[in-house]
Amino acid sequence: MRPEILFSLFKEVTTLPGLGPKLAALVEKVAGSRVRDLVLFRPVSVIDRSLRPTIEDAPEGQIVTIRCEVEGHIEPPKNRFTPYKVRMSDETGFLHLVYFKPRIDYLRRLLPEGETRIVSGKIERFGSEKQITHPDLVLTEAEAMELGGLETVYPLTQGLSLKVLRKAIRAAMQNLPHLPEWHDGSVLHERNWPDWHHALHILHYPENIAETDPAHPARQRLACDELFARQLALQIVAQRRRRRAGQPVIGNGESVDKVLAAAPFTPTNAQLRSFGEISGDMASDRRMMRLLHGDVGAGKTFVAALAAARAYEAGLQTAIMAPTEILARQLARNIETFLKPAGMTVGVLTGRDKGKKRSDILDCLERGEIDVVCGTHALFQEGVTFSNLGLVVIDEQHRFGVSDRLKLSSKGRRPELLVMTATPIPRTLSLSVYGHMDMSRLDEKPAGRQPPDTRTISMERIDSVIDAIGRAIQRNERVYWVCPLVEESDLSDLSAAEDRYRQLTAIYGEDRVGLVHGRMKAADKDAEAMRFRDGEIDILVATTVIEVGIDAPDATIMIIEHAERFGLAQLHQLRGRVGRSDKASTCLLLYQAPLGEIARKRLDIMKQTDDGFVIAEEDWKLRGAGDPLGVRQSGLPEYRLVDIEAHLDLIPLANEAAKKAVYEDPDFKGRYAEARRILLYLFEQDEGIRLIESG
Repeated sequence: MRPEILFSLFKEVTTLPGLGPKLAALVEKVAGSRVRDLVLFRPVSVIDRSLRPTIEDAPEGQIVTIRCEVEGHIEPPKNRFTPYKVRMSDETGFLHLVYFKPRIDYLRRLLPEGETRIVSGKIERFGSEKQITHPDLVLTEAEAMELGGLETVYPLTQGLSLKVLRKAIRAAMQNLPHLPEWHDGSVLHERNWPDWHHALHILHYPENIAETDPAHPARQRLACDELFARQLALQIVAQRRRRRAGQPVIGNGESVDKVLAAAPFTPTNAQLRSFGEISGDMASDRRMMRLLHGDVGAGKTFVAALAAARAYEAGLQTAIMAPTEILARQLARNIETFLKPAGMTVGVLTGRDKGKKRSDILDCLERGEIDVVCGTHALFQEGVTFSNLGLVVIDEQHRFGVSDRLKLSSKGRRPELLVMTATPIPRTLSLSVYGHMDMSRLDEKPAGRQPPDTRTISMERIDSVIDAIGRAIQRNERVYWVCPLVEESDLSDLSAAEDRYRQLTAIYGEDRVGLVHGRMKAADKDAEAMRFRDGEIDILVATTVIEVGIDAPDATIMIIEHAERFGLAQLHQLRGRVGRSDKASTCLLLYQAPLGEIARKRLDIMKQTDDGFVIAEEDWKLRGAGDPLGVRQSGLPEYRLVDIEAHLDLIPLANEAAKKAVYEDPDFKGRYAEARRILLYLFEQDEGIRLIESG
């Protein structure tokens, strides 16, 4: 169903001249396998070859492009470690082209004596002579006719030269189709954006330095094209799901009131406000699609419990999906505590549940005897049938694909959808992930909780830290001790969990210290985590596997070794394992001196605030576009043409434009419909395409 105008762009790169299977495999490695991938391949920098002096005027240390004549080849004596030189001259003087370990027959063909060549590279001085070591370019005068002042540079891989890649991109660009305009004309005029065809030519063949700036209208337009395509697909998904009328979920308030009255803490205003928004969505005849965005410890689980109580009042079941088994069981325990006063039953279903236990759970779900079930991917497997599923809650949404969410939603008759995430993302960036959803934000923490006292301590003082935790466990405190590695390595000086575990057990005994890391079997990890939660052990040595999924409210001390090696988001998630009760807690960040500037700033920020959204903003500033928040933490999509740091202001623009497009033309039959369908195909926004085609 792909539009015919895009056929040429979706051909394999092997259809381009000069790209056989071997070179095509290298091109595919860096850019992709289709012509479209080359066309949308963003340069990482440019080389300015506009400086074209004589040899005498060529400035040292700069890239120059010089027209000169080949005077002669100077071969070094055999068995001498001296370079091969080619003497070049013009009317003002001479310079040497210098090559180490050259193919002499190739150089003689490239630079025949008496011929004129255009050479380009960085001028250096060796003694009194000027030279260019391994010139970037050696061209005939005819070849140099195509050489512009600026030359784009792209990411490469071993075996693929810039010359070959540029030639492939030039061939791809020669058959670039003129696509219809998908942006509203007023936006183009207001921002002075060129058309798509012209913008891509500026991307690959800039005529001046200004055109290489991400803020240039052409670069902005291309970035917004990609953002708009993604947001358009998300808005289509949201609109199609909402058009499939939901079932109004209206209760008498009795169960919700019982849950609120028995809450083990005073609910925050943010929790009550968020539940009010969720309750309003559930009562409407449109299907709810809402994100509950809260920092660690902000009380998302309690809000989900209130939503489940509302569904229960309407005679509906709730399914809560978590990314790991340990988190699913933990959620079930907490949810059961909250919902018990309302007389609601809570079950758990994970991949580990087998045989009679599993069949009993499935029977209870089908008969409606379980009101809320918490589980992993096992919830949407075949054979899982609900009596009347009315609410689906997804915890840590970025760990599940769209297809996973659709499978679980298909278990009921268009159930309400609530997504929860504890990963703070700066507000504007969150639009690129959740722009299709209504958002509720928990920006308060339950009353009585004390933020951890965060301190930085040099690794040189680790013995005193070990002594201090000995005193702490005598006071019945419990301690997390996080190490970067599982086991010691000759290749790294980072601390290993197994080594630290052996040291601490030697001091405090095996009955007081546990170990958890990612290489352990799931059952063993869970058992050790439960021992720690239930107070059977005092110290849990772990890797970052505990970042999410282990909840021990009585734990009061978090020790993170080599904290300077962790990102801010991860440090914040780890610290969030303590400070989950009314007890005072401490987070010790052990660092290896000397600290670099970025590492020092990270640790300072951790000492100054425990607000995840503030930390996310600071993390963004420190990391910049190179690693926006860390993909693993944020779930941010990868882009081809978008420079997130430079194009941050385009995200809300694209989001609003997509909302407007779907609102004004929900059936894709208007003026821009065909162009926007082409846009979705161009950027392979498959789910949006599928929903358009299926109506």
